[in-house]
Amino acid sequence: MSGDPEQEYFADGMVDEIITGLSRIKWLSVVSRNSSYIYKNKPVVMKDVAAKLGVRYVLEGGVRKSGNRVRITAQLIDAETDAHLWAEQYDRQLNDVFALQDEITMCVVGAIEPSVRKAEINRIKRQRPETFTAYDLLLRSQQFVFAGMPAEAAKAIVLLEEALKLEPDYSAAHAYLSWCFHSRFGRGGLREEDRLAAVSHAREAIALGNDDATTLAIAALVLAYDGHEISTALKTFDRALELSNSNIFALCWNAAILAWIGESDLAIERAQRALRLGPFDSLIWRAYHALSIAYFHSQRYGEAADAARSVIAANSAYSIPRAILAAALVRLNRLDEAKAMAQTVLEREPSFTIHGTARYSELEPAVFRPFAEAWREAGLPE
Repeated sequence: MSGDPEQEYFADGMVDEIITGLSRIKWLSVVSRNSSYIYKNKPVVMKDVAAKLGVRYVLEGGVRKSGNRVRITAQLIDAETDAHLWAEQYDRQLNDVFALQDEITMCVVGAIEPSVRKAEINRIKRQRPETFTAYDLLLRSQQFVFAGMPAEAAKAIVLLEEALKLEPDYSAAHAYLSWCFHSRFGRGGLREEDRLAAVSHAREAIALGNDDATTLAIAALVLAYDGHEISTALKTFDRALELSNSNIFALCWNAAILAWIGESDLAIERAQRALRLGPFDSLIWRAYHALSIAYFHSQRYGEAADAARSVIAANSAYSIPRAILAAALVRLNRLDEAKAMAQTVLEREPSFTIHGTARYSELEPAVFRPFAEAWREAGLPE
């Protein structure tokens, strides 16, 4: 906190805003303002603070003001190991106090969620399986859920169904299952039972998790892709972003749907916002995925190719960004490279066909058609 009494009002407001922002992340349990304020301006031992408050992670920071400039520092600490998980410094002009508080809050919350998520996943890898709770099983599934391919989805389904046996009303588990069945449907044979399971779990997730931004975002994406319920999906994304306007899942996946329905400008804006808020998030490739679609539709083929390459670098097993890159290379008149990239699509997904991806055309045929035309030129099977 600030050591200058004149800056206390700003520092206090900053803390209130960040606590409120973090409390909207439903998988986090956040200590209240009054409980944390007893440590204000006091030297502390993190392990002791964590033990007294019953928390695993501690966020601390400070505010310093000079004239019309303010410097805000923040760092996230694993109290158990005393390891620094994340740290950042923000230098800003102090023109509009409330606007500045909003901006910093958005940046801090956007950075903390993926940092804690990564730390929790690493923690659960060290835990003995016989002690797993439903939450632990959810964490353990994440490395498989978001790979986007059917073989990994199958591994996650086993874990998530076990989680639902322990907690049948676990909305996040329903959301993750919906995404797994979506992956298995789209890239595992287009079986109708997988599509129906994806939509069913998505609806269940929304019914049970109406106050969880991540759950809503995943469910909305599946409803759009597999249920073709675009209006409901967009309203659900809006609800997710009302709950947490810095939620990387909501921003990235909303951007992807917006890109597929031809709302390229808004898709690019939300994807770029996600990149600003979570540049080191392990799932930030989703923002690049949305950008690759939006840029291609906007005939910005060089940028589409660059964005697709960023997805491939982060998730090399995922076939769709390779197909998007092949399409962009065709339009850049680099046909030999496009055909070579098309071959890597088939190596990752031997069953890939243009018809198999045509479910995207039901979102907006005018967006999908140019992809299909380019894929034919690249030699991908009909």
